Amino acid sequence: MVFWIFGYGSLVWNPGFEYDEKLIGYIKDYRRVFDLACIDHRGTPEKPARTCTLDESKGAICWGAAYCVRGGPEIEKKAMEYLERRECEYDSKTLVDFFTEEDSLHPALTGVIVFTSTPDKENNKYYLGPAPLEEMARQIATASGPCGNNREYIFKMEKALHDIDHEDDYIIELANEVRKVLGITRSVPKEKKLLGPSQIPLKSHISPVKILPLPEAIAAVAADS
Repeated sequence: MVFWIFGYGSLVWNPGFEYDEKLIGYIKDYRRVFDLACIDHRGTPEKPARTCTLDESKGAICWGAAYCVRGGPEIEKKAMEYLERRECEYDSKTLVDFFTEEDSLHPALTGVIVFTSTPDKENNKYYLGPAPLEEMARQIATASGPCGNNREYIFKMEKALHDIDHEDDYIIELANEVRKVLGITRSVPKEKKLLGPSQIPLKSHISPVKILPLPEAIAAVAADS
């Protein structure tokens, strides 16, 4: 079994699991939003943090990183178990097409797994929903938990997207509002990180890959355990 996972939040700069290949690219018809609560990493149940989730939005694109895990049943099972613990606030796994070329009609990968959150406050206790920019900024500026504070999360998100040369205006605007609350100014990196060939392969090296449907993939992992 082989699976690919798409990261659009902290997975972009800190995957935390063994992987065999990394590609920079995007998925279509989704946009990154800070509408999800985090109560055990960068927040608490009493004072939840705000973290990234995806909002379906026709015509939008969301840049991030896709990771391939194909090191054998044990490594694959370990990686998925780790991801499910880490992404416990996300109540759904969605299969998406992944693109590496801008304005492309043909995905480089199909069947890529992405953790998403149901936008329903009644059925998903972690879903906070949208809020005014200033309100979100105050929450992010003041929340903290066992893994650090919430403001560090958004600043790292901003830098990670800068480093892959695909900054997100929404993230920049929200991060700047957090800085305003904190009374600090933005420190713009003087030079951008150079992306190695393992991160952005030449187009000729990328061929569409068909991944097992998620139920079959999970069943294969369980069978090997």
